[in-house]
Amino acid sequence: MQLTLWTYEGPPHVGAMRIATSMRDVHYVLHAPQGDTYADLLFTMIERQDRRPPVTYTTFQARDLGGSTADLVKTAVAEAYERFKPKALLVGESCTAELIQDQSGSLACGMNLPIPVIPLELPSYSKKENWGAAETFYHVVRALLADQVPPPGTPRPAGAEGRRPRANLLGPTVLGFRCRDDVQEIRRLLDLLGIDVNVIAPLGASPDDIRRLPEADFNIDLYPEVSRTTASWLQRNFGMPATRVIPMGVGATRDFIAEVAQLAGIDASALLASEQPGVAGFSSSLSRMPWYARSVDSTYLTGKRVFIFGDATHAIAAARIAKEEMGFTVVGLGTYSREFARDVRDAAKLYDVEALISDDYLEVEQAIGAAAPELVLGTQMERHIAKRLGVACAVISIPIHVQDVPARYSPVYGFEGANVIFDTWVHPLVMGLEEHLLQMFRDDFEFHDDAAASHLPAVARDARPAAAPVAAAEPVATAVATPEPVIAAGEPTWSEDGERELKKIPFFVRGKAKRNTEAFAREHGLATITVETLYDAKAHYGR
Repeated sequence: MQLTLWTYEGPPHVGAMRIATSMRDVHYVLHAPQGDTYADLLFTMIERQDRRPPVTYTTFQARDLGGSTADLVKTAVAEAYERFKPKALLVGESCTAELIQDQSGSLACGMNLPIPVIPLELPSYSKKENWGAAETFYHVVRALLADQVPPPGTPRPAGAEGRRPRANLLGPTVLGFRCRDDVQEIRRLLDLLGIDVNVIAPLGASPDDIRRLPEADFNIDLYPEVSRTTASWLQRNFGMPATRVIPMGVGATRDFIAEVAQLAGIDASALLASEQPGVAGFSSSLSRMPWYARSVDSTYLTGKRVFIFGDATHAIAAARIAKEEMGFTVVGLGTYSREFARDVRDAAKLYDVEALISDDYLEVEQAIGAAAPELVLGTQMERHIAKRLGVACAVISIPIHVQDVPARYSPVYGFEGANVIFDTWVHPLVMGLEEHLLQMFRDDFEFHDDAAASHLPAVARDARPAAAPVAAAEPVATAVATPEPVIAAGEPTWSEDGERELKKIPFFVRGKAKRNTEAFAREHGLATITVETLYDAKAHYGR
């Protein structure tokens, strides 16, 4: 473990809480000290849920450590069962309680409750939140389907004649990135394809729904950080294939449709054809993104430098959209999801960049500063980093804050998700350009801050009263001299006209231009940076 001011993921028991809170008729007994109940706020403050997470804490205190904290576990389990009457009970420990080694799961299993008790052993000091969510979902599915697993080699039974294909949607959870709306968008696509949704899990699923998972023909692995382990187990034990394409962006959504159609044994060529009559141009017209990205007004997007960091699923998908659909130049790609580091490294090779695999936000900030991007796509931490660096930013991944859980319909998957992505990514650049124009003309004689609006009469140009003349006999206040900034010996200084010209450069690339010009001046032994130096440096680095 490492002490830090901020972290991309919480401990694994927070991941377990996400699964329990996502499901119905499930309760989680967490052996934890009183202070660990902070996690409740994640769901009520950020996700804005209208109910508390279904979690009972043992909330032991320092004085309890002198006695048997195991008794607290048994009492909490018994009271939770009697009060909430769940259909399945999860039992685990927080990172602090793990040190006591009470074996909470084993204690609960020995109480012979008339419902499935699922013990969770989540090593808090070597694993983190997403892994905890994936492991919890896997154990829930495995425990509830244990009596349905067929003997090895048993062929999968064929579906009923005339029945529409069925699919499970695996992976969406609370505190995920736009999961609620992504599910709705994917259900809409599947309905157009003639495919029924069997179960959505864990979001909104009950233990009874989990037992119905094998009734589907295949699984759609929507959020691999949470569902990849479970999808692989279902494929090994029930012969249920799973998708691998993440439907984020127009191109990936088309690939997803083709993959789903192949698994369902249906023909989707008519739906994938551009501007198909009768289906509203399924492939292109349902998303405005391709036209917007090709339009004349979007030509300024071409070549924009973008740095991408987040969970592996969204970071890899965002890089493809940035390069293939927006015309950006990917100058950085990384993830904090070490379990998917290989996938991100493989993706980074496609853009000739070195993947950044780190959960240290300071290292990420350093990499962003070095890459000098014009747009950052990341988590809420990258939003703070970009703000400090004066760079445009859009959030594409958890961890998130309340502003990334909109009340409106706002998916990022599917064709409508492509529309949302275009708006979310482009608007910071557009508004940045507007801000730059305001700054650039601020000193203009007609547009400066003290100038009256140009459509008003000339007499109103200066309605302010003239300053009273200073009497000759009155002493005039002497201005206090502002000390000049201390400049290291040998470092070039900026002339007044050079600084004025520098301010005309858009703020989101001004830092890079300043660094390059100063480096050029040092290399050529120039003591003062003038307008000519600025343009000489631009020509030098533009070759």
